[in-house]
Amino acid sequence: MAKVVIVKVKERFATTVLPATAKVDVQRLRKIFGTHRVRLATEEEIRQLFPDCELGAMPPLGTLYGLPVYVDRSLTGDEQIVFEGGTHSEAIRMRYWDFAALVFPVVAEFNRRPMTTC
Repeated sequence: MAKVVIVKVKERFATTVLPATAKVDVQRLRKIFGTHRVRLATEEEIRQLFPDCELGAMPPLGTLYGLPVYVDRSLTGDEQIVFEGGTHSEAIRMRYWDFAALVFPVVAEFNRRPMTTC
């Protein structure tokens, strides 16, 4: 399962896609984008960017909304990708390479796996 996190880079927004169990490593994104001006988008900004989606259920199809898409490298080895389809009750499953051919994502490493305790 993949999740979408919208980030603001300087004055523009970008879609990041990563495993649902991971967190975005903003420090890594700052290196990728070459700027310290990277932050998570606010709920209001997300509502404006994705007016036809439920908050938190945006699909990773940022190009449909004029946003570049960045996919965490850990997802590229999966045969399929599953993500929310604009609502919390609908999901889309597709082959990863079909998804990549649709949005032409930039592939980079920017996830931070949650720490596990034994």
